Amino acid sequence: MADTESRATMTELGARVRAWRARRGMTRKALAVDSGLSERFLADVESGKGNVSIHSLEAAAQALNIDVLDLLHDAPRPALARVQGLLTRLDDTQLDQAYALLAGTFGLGDAQGREQRIALIGLRGAGKSTLGEQLAAERGVPFVELDREIEREAGTSMNEILLLHGQAGYRRYERRALFRIAEDCANGVVMTTGGSIVSERETFDLLQSHFYCVWLKASPEEHMSRVVA
Repeated sequence: MADTESRATMTELGARVRAWRARRGMTRKALAVDSGLSERFLADVESGKGNVSIHSLEAAAQALNIDVLDLLHDAPRPALARVQGLLTRLDDTQLDQAYALLAGTFGLGDAQGREQRIALIGLRGAGKSTLGEQLAAERGVPFVELDREIEREAGTSMNEILLLHGQAGYRRYERRALFRIAEDCANGVVMTTGGSIVSERETFDLLQSHFYCVWLKASPEEHMSRVVA
């Protein structure tokens, strides 16, 4: 009896981890990188086979940008867990098709909310900060710079983040900052971000799913004059 209850508990906990990961738009690989847990271990946890410690739960919760108690409450509905089980079998292209089908059929798209959160993307000297501040003032919403929010998330400077944690650590803090900005500024924000964000598929997909993206361009001469100035 105890073994049966234990298996049921692990299955339910695995469903919660999987549900939160899906809600965050994260692949299992991205969660593994951000949490420091192995992808194999997370697969076992989500399937109800893993033996999970409090330390592992805290690591997963931190990577998901939630409180560890959120993994112990708000269990997904059984029907939702079944759908999520099917979705885990799909590749990225099929997941995009499934999302479009569900959003179109049931009117679940987040286009309206997404359009309230504008991300200005561009290389240094493209005029992101100047235009961003003006646009935010005109729309009456906050203006934030993603680089500064990443530093805030890490509690240190950009150079220190790269020195101490490397590129993978930087991307981890970047994703956490994006989650936080999207949640804290659900009613509107103008955010600037560097052009390199498009080179990281996981992060760029996250950006596109939560923000209306605008790429700013300038001539080489304009870039040079602004950077030198």
